[in-house]
Amino acid sequence: MTPLYFEDFAVGRRFRTPGLTLTEAAIIHFAERFDRQPFHLDVEAAKATPFGGLIASGIHTIAVTFSLFLQTGVVAACSLGSPGLDEVRWLQPVRPGDTLHAEVEVVAARPSSSKPDRGIVTTSYATLNQRGETVMTMRSHQLLRRRPT
Repeated sequence: MTPLYFEDFAVGRRFRTPGLTLTEAAIIHFAERFDRQPFHLDVEAAKATPFGGLIASGIHTIAVTFSLFLQTGVVAACSLGSPGLDEVRWLQPVRPGDTLHAEVEVVAARPSSSKPDRGIVTTSYATLNQRGETVMTMRSHQLLRRRPT
């Protein structure tokens, strides 16, 4: 892929990530470290919750989504980090065996007013499962390097 820079992120540009299947073991492993709730940790205990079974942590879904986006290489040459996320919504539970991918759209882009070497791009993420159901949405703000002169 040709390296992309801030100037390449026009409003309306879309990206699609590869997919990743979440296993029961991966869901439990993440939960053991970062989100110790029974519906993320214990298959039997999860059956008695409103979810009726084991589900991935929402934070796990965010991490997987962002990892999949990074795998595309889209921001490999230009990422300078992120000042944050907005409007994170978990719409459907993610269960063992679900294969997730993300569809990402540029919704805003503006040059930095204080640092001429960069700009700020806002993207809208939709994370979908193998049935095409949207399981999560969020907005991300990314600091991106401008094209070297």
